[in-house]
Amino acid sequence: MSRSPSDILILITNDDGIHGTGLGALEEALSARWGTVVVAPDREQSAASHALTLHHPLRMVPMGAGRFAVDGTPTDCVMLSMHGLLPRRPDVVVSGINQGSNLGDDVIYSGTVAAAVEGTLLGARSMAVSLAPDTAGGFDFRQAAEVSVTVVERMLAEERMGGYLLNVNVPPGPPGSARGIRVCRLGRRIFREGIFPHTDPRGRPYYWIGGQDPTWEGEADSDFQAIEDGFISVAPLRLDWTHEEGLERIRRWELDRPGPRGGGGEPGGG
Repeated sequence: MSRSPSDILILITNDDGIHGTGLGALEEALSARWGTVVVAPDREQSAASHALTLHHPLRMVPMGAGRFAVDGTPTDCVMLSMHGLLPRRPDVVVSGINQGSNLGDDVIYSGTVAAAVEGTLLGARSMAVSLAPDTAGGFDFRQAAEVSVTVVERMLAEERMGGYLLNVNVPPGPPGSARGIRVCRLGRRIFREGIFPHTDPRGRPYYWIGGQDPTWEGEADSDFQAIEDGFISVAPLRLDWTHEEGLERIRRWELDRPGPRGGGGEPGGG
């Protein structure tokens, strides 16, 4: 893409909300190089996944120059932005910097990743950026902001990026503390004791989704292993979820032919 930086417009969003510290760090880093606009939820929308707001109207409220808050999900923010509510269509969508990693199966639930998915669906080069907390539970966003600039530069240099987005995760630490960048595949989260039932003072049951800290599994080239080893992970995620091996296997079922019936040949017989 042979265009000057001033001609590039980057849409910045997140799922931690318009006042998120990571969002501010990302905006500061990217706006130093390119034109930016921030369209983010007006409150935290963590684990919103790819939800769209369909049952009430959305409001997009100015929050200063080039900043807007939406009373909806991260996906709502990208859809509103890409469908003409901005002066021009963004070239790149960057979602983050999320307070907490989005590794492995996290991408299914993550509002941060969902915003980047929506950007890709609507034809923009897109990435999600997340930061793992330090041992005290704190976040230093500077390293994640710096790597975001680096990855956007490389994305813009690509002739095309159709059909996939980048999921970037950064280990904790100040700028320069990461050992490097690894291009990875997704690992797997292992959750235990996920539902906790309780009873309120009126005797009615309620439930918390949570439990022990999840563990993970993955090969040496997984995103979990990269973060464990102190590397920044960059995982390309495709939008086509079709399982090719399963496609061929299911075709052999010949589902267009009548199958065997039990119990005298009638459904429900026996």
